Amino acid sequence: MKHTLSVLVEDESGVLSRISSLFARRGFNIESLAVGPTEQKGISRIVMVVPGDNRTIEQLIKQLYKLINVLEVKNVTDIPSVERELVLLKIKTGSHRQDILDIIKIFRALVVDISENNIIVEITGDPGKIVAFEQLLNKYSISEIARTGKISLTRESKISTAYLRNNYS
Repeated sequence: MKHTLSVLVEDESGVLSRISSLFARRGFNIESLAVGPTEQKGISRIVMVVPGDNRTIEQLIKQLYKLINVLEVKNVTDIPSVERELVLLKIKTGSHRQDILDIIKIFRALVVDISENNIIVEITGDPGKIVAFEQLLNKYSISEIARTGKISLTRESKISTAYLRNNYS
């Protein structure tokens, strides 16, 4: 199972290196990683997606707390949260330009660059939206992809995304 961890750290050089070394020493793969400053000066949030069972992730969290500069670690996998990812895709249009533009419009993505044979598209959304968009465009020629990695903040309302989707869409 994939777990999403949200880690608050002090902004000090080498923090990310120590965290990635911890993962490497234990044979863990980080599938997604996003790092950025928080609302508090001198504190950064690291959001990572890591495969593993619950027991293994609990052990990993304990190990993270032992690292200098790690302030808080949360496994937000099962906590209601807002998750987003940003993706840029370069697509060869060929004779399918209008079909591709139609898909872009449906997903509320943005064309950020266009040339005679290529379109660069920006899409932001939850991971499910990103996967669906990419699958539809796969039948065209995607030549490059750049992804930010998932970012996440827990919902103070404690209402799950599934509940909102099922009752308000």
